[in-house]
Amino acid sequence: MADLRVTLAGVEFKNPVIPASGTYGYGREYEALYPLSKLGGISVKGTTLHERTGNLPPRIAETPMGMLNSVGLQNGGSDKFIRYELPNLLTKDTRIVANIAGSTVEECAELAAKLDPTGVDMIELNISCPNVKQGGAAFGTDCTVAAAVTKAVRQATKKPLMVKLSPNVTSITDIAKSVEAAGADALSLINTLLGMRIDIRTRRPVLHNNVGGLSGPAVFPVAVRMVWQVTNAVSIPVCGMGGISSAEDAIEMMMAGAQAVQVGAAIFRDPYAPVKIIDGMDEWCDRNGVKSISEIVGTVKPW
Repeated sequence: MADLRVTLAGVEFKNPVIPASGTYGYGREYEALYPLSKLGGISVKGTTLHERTGNLPPRIAETPMGMLNSVGLQNGGSDKFIRYELPNLLTKDTRIVANIAGSTVEECAELAAKLDPTGVDMIELNISCPNVKQGGAAFGTDCTVAAAVTKAVRQATKKPLMVKLSPNVTSITDIAKSVEAAGADALSLINTLLGMRIDIRTRRPVLHNNVGGLSGPAVFPVAVRMVWQVTNAVSIPVCGMGGISSAEDAIEMMMAGAQAVQVGAAIFRDPYAPVKIIDGMDEWCDRNGVKSISEIVGTVKPW
């Protein structure tokens, strides 16, 4: 068997596969299928400072080779996560990545400070959320604002900090470099692409929010391109995601430069997807004489 261990921002994961935030809840529903200890880690459902009910339905819709969602970060808030969900997660022998989001820089920093004394292994800061003090534009679409929220969160916690980048930008490398300079220890990308579908019978958008995030295999080539660009622009490690559905996809993403990967939409189609990807990566390494999965990181040979 190959050595599947990887290190991300100083944190060792037993393998590189992490269910992505918002696609796996807190793992409770999956424990009847397989032990969560098989996973490299879990990026938990996005947590906000206070409870959020999310957007009105319909808020999920299937699209060719993917799905649209505008769930709206529905969650029980930070206190419920810390008191109820986290103690259970910490017994599962896997790394716990706390995905956080806020509507202001101050909210994000306060949330990071609340998580600092807990047992989470890493904080993943979602900067794709609307910044209410900046007219509703996402934190992650402006270099200055992205750097400001990253700096505030960095100062609020000693936990390793991974910043999740939005692909809905002109130059993702500029955002990545600004976030790196502001103190991020790692980057994760890509978050969902903004999309829309219309029901031609009702002439209404298929989502109540009109637009939503596109994920699934359709976005995979975009994700690979952005991961490759970012890993060549920064010196901190990258966790790649966006449409990964198979072991081959995960290997391709790591060859593009990702140290680890997150699996999201594929879980809705097959709840065993993360485990199948881990096993498939192990088999691929054995077939190809790869002793350690880290050997393949960034090995793509551009023309």
